[in-house]
Amino acid sequence: MENIINTLYNIIWSPVLVGLCLCAGLFFSIRSRFVQLRMIPEMWRLLFQKKEGEIGLSSFQALSMTLAGRVGTGNIAGVATAICFGGPGALFWMWAVAFLGASSAFVESTLGQIYKERIEGQYRGGPAFYIERGLRSPGLAWAFAIVTILASVLFCPGVQSNSVALAWEKAFGLEPEISAAIVASIVCFVIIGGLRRIAAVATWVVPFMAQSYIIVALIIVGINWQQIPATFELIFESAFGLDSLTGGMIGAAISWGVKRGIYSNEAGQGTGPHASSAAAVSHPAKQGLVQAFSVYIDTLFVCTATGLMILMTGSFNIQAADGTMIHEGLKGVEAGPVYTQMAIDQWMPGWGSPFIAITIFFFAFTTILGYYYMAETNVAYLNRYLRKPVMMSICKVIFIGTVAFGAIKSSTLIWTMADIGVGTMAWLNIIAILLLQKPAFIALRDYEEQRAEGKNPVFHPEKLGIGHTGYWAGGRAEENLSVEEESGVDNLTGLDPKKPS
Repeated sequence: MENIINTLYNIIWSPVLVGLCLCAGLFFSIRSRFVQLRMIPEMWRLLFQKKEGEIGLSSFQALSMTLAGRVGTGNIAGVATAICFGGPGALFWMWAVAFLGASSAFVESTLGQIYKERIEGQYRGGPAFYIERGLRSPGLAWAFAIVTILASVLFCPGVQSNSVALAWEKAFGLEPEISAAIVASIVCFVIIGGLRRIAAVATWVVPFMAQSYIIVALIIVGINWQQIPATFELIFESAFGLDSLTGGMIGAAISWGVKRGIYSNEAGQGTGPHASSAAAVSHPAKQGLVQAFSVYIDTLFVCTATGLMILMTGSFNIQAADGTMIHEGLKGVEAGPVYTQMAIDQWMPGWGSPFIAITIFFFAFTTILGYYYMAETNVAYLNRYLRKPVMMSICKVIFIGTVAFGAIKSSTLIWTMADIGVGTMAWLNIIAILLLQKPAFIALRDYEEQRAEGKNPVFHPEKLGIGHTGYWAGGRAEENLSVEEESGVDNLTGLDPKKPS
């Protein structure tokens, strides 16, 4: 079985996929005139916009659900594995794929909003929906839905519980089986509550834990401030094969940086549109911009914090492709969350391991919920035709079993399985958004024009020549705005128009 998994991994994560991810991000950046830079102030404003409808989520709730999937073990254990197998330069390529990927995130999340549907009182959307409606390709849409269900239920959740088990064993001495039982039980309780319980948990947990983690990282980086120039020099030299230690690893640095970057920020992978489609907004570009900003939060903030802590404290190993050790700062320690635990322990003795163990639990837990929501969305997509409600119940049972399984298996196997799931989704989604990019950029231009006129943008697909939008037909955007106006808050200013300024 492991040989089959490794063979699949090598086929899926060939240099072609690495190049496709980078080139797609560069293309979208150029076509959008680098929307990920131009509209950062607008992204920030939209983060705190009120919900524009009676159902669905606010932009911040949808962002929190997306970050619940993005901010996870990839930010702690993923950065460690990237440095171990790609050298310090892998961190630079994680930054590169985040910057370029922010434009991909805008495109896919805007498309998710354009082609979303309302199913059983909830907004549902994602690649399967926009592939079917936008590309008019039901076969490819079904393929993506099935692949996403497999990835979300079988391949990816185990990484999160595996990292929790490793961190808890290091910090508290808990056996992996005990960790598996605890995590699986809590997950079972939350997913029974559905979308709103998941959103409520994510909205509270993600901001709190991300801020706490970054504060600790800033403290450690501040203590080691004199090493900052040398650390960045090491990262840049290693990224381009100029460092004497890792001079022959430029290919590995790019490959591992892109792989772990995509696993961490998920830009272009097709995961973000699932949560972003659940937001109640008056214009699809609003949520596209919010989701583009989420890539920065994930990689430029959280991943960078992890990487700097690890590199500044020397708490890492570098392993060549043939298995030989180029650098061994932690003898006999497997790449994973322990790197970060040891880095914090150097400056906060006895505190680093428990802190990371708790942090990684919350990060991993919310990511697990994000995977479940993706599975639920794609089952809902298939059930429009199959009418088999039992499918979701079966997925829940398998999902909880996968969470438990991941905690007790080797991290190498579990990470390889996760990479297969992520890579397969990325292949299908990137090809789809390259073919279906036009409506996203039409929506962006329309949004910018309305904002320039001082309007709170509303979306009229029929006026823009965008067809098969389903949900948006019949002036739905105005209905959303009327709900907002009744609440007495102007989204452009954030002021109550009934009260004197």
